[in-house]
Amino acid sequence: MLKIRLKRTGRRNAPSYRIVVADARSPRDGKVVEEIGWYNPTEDPNRIVYDKDRFSHWLKCGAQPTEAVGKLVKGDYTYVPYAGSDAASEVAAAEQGKEAPQAEDSEQEEGKGEGAK
Repeated sequence: MLKIRLKRTGRRNAPSYRIVVADARSPRDGKVVEEIGWYNPTEDPNRIVYDKDRFSHWLKCGAQPTEAVGKLVKGDYTYVPYAGSDAASEVAAAEQGKEAPQAEDSEQEEGKGEGAK
């Protein structure tokens, strides 16, 4: 089965991606059938460049786009730079309309103290 997915390129902390058609069993950065575009979130997060004719050709051939590629092509994706695990959970919760999970350290510490007595 073929997948239309992102192949990571670029250097550390400055990723860029190629939109590629690859076998679903091959590794993320492994052998590809065809490169059909690119996406560079650090340069311009709203810009995606791909060959629409080749994209539709591969869809007709049965290739399945991944969730990320599907969102990029539709324009539904919003780039959020990584700012640590706490900030990432707050952003994800805000997108879903929920409050971020709060750590209840005081309750956990009280439970530890009772077992030690």
